[in-house]
Amino acid sequence: MRLAGSVGEILRAVEGRHLKAKLTVFAPGDTVQVTLRVPEAGKERLQVFEGVVTARRGHGSSESFTVRKISFGIGVERTFPVHSPFVTTIEVVKTGRVRRSKLYFLRDKSGKAARLKQGFTEGAEAAPEAAAEGAAAPAEGAAPDTKAEAKAEAKPAAEAKPAAEARPAAEARPAAEARPAKKEKKAEPKK
Repeated sequence: MRLAGSVGEILRAVEGRHLKAKLTVFAPGDTVQVTLRVPEAGKERLQVFEGVVTARRGHGSSESFTVRKISFGIGVERTFPVHSPFVTTIEVVKTGRVRRSKLYFLRDKSGKAARLKQGFTEGAEAAPEAAAEGAAAPAEGAAPDTKAEAKAEAKPAAEAKPAAEARPAAEARPAAEARPAKKEKKAEPKK
């Protein structure tokens, strides 16, 4: 008796029923919040586990990832199956910029040494640029192209202060001369 199709096709067909249709895109180094359904005493509650993804392995229905967090000074690692029905949501809090796929070196680090460089998303890059354009826009409405142009435009605005607000250099000199006199006074012996 011969099966219709190869063994790989049959396995993919069986696995396909258990795979999630919508998956969150995340990678090692990202800080994620994993929300789980936990059955307790006939009820279900949601539990959130937040930490850094240290590893991602496997493919298909057996794909899993490991999340590490520090809880009361103790490192806790937990491995989750990506396609588990108990994992309700995986939300990326921060993206990390790393050059490895397995971040097991974080186990030996603590405090500031365990921090990862932060990666940037497309939306985060566009927001600061838009804010900078709005703040540094000249009267014509066109944003300056370079930093040098922005500085050149900022100088005339600083020089436009009224003369009453600007402190003349002549007033600064007597204050500087008064300081050494106070030090000499302290150096005199007390009677």
